Amino acid sequence: HNDNKTFLVWINEEDHLRVISMQKGGNMKEVFTRFCNGLTQIETLFKSKNYEFMWNPHLGYILTCPSNLGTGLRAGVHIKLPHLGKHEKFSEVLKRLRLQKRGTGGVDTAAVGGVFDVSNADRLGFSEVELVQMVVDGVKLLIEMEQRLEQGQAIDDLMPAQK
Repeated sequence: HNDNKTFLVWINEEDHLRVISMQKGGNMKEVFTRFCNGLTQIETLFKSKNYEFMWNPHLGYILTCPSNLGTGLRAGVHIKLPHLGKHEKFSEVLKRLRLQKRGTGGVDTAAVGGVFDVSNADRLGFSEVELVQMVVDGVKLLIEMEQRLEQGQAIDDLMPAQK
């Protein structure tokens, strides 16, 4: 990891290699840029030792878990949605935005205090840039919906079309 612990590499955890870029705040561009730069350095090191990531022109990156085929990228943000998180249409909103939710403790954990880890549902069929942009755009809408609900207003007119 780097000194700030905003860039980490886990080896043989859930997958052979997990690259993590994170920080507090909302600067997804900075997080993604750090991720790309770090991954490029790792890939350069591997190639210098005659190793490379498994990659297929049709499927993308081949990882141990089939659900991560493609980019293998999960771009997530922790966001407090106490009203929207209880709303009957929350799951439908996420589905339409191609997003998924979980608790901040990881897979199969519940949200605590209305704080969710919201991330892209897809790994395959979109570029890394497109996936990050889906998260950025989706979270912007979720915040707008949360603000409406906080003021006691309806969100029906904000319901996204299916992507």
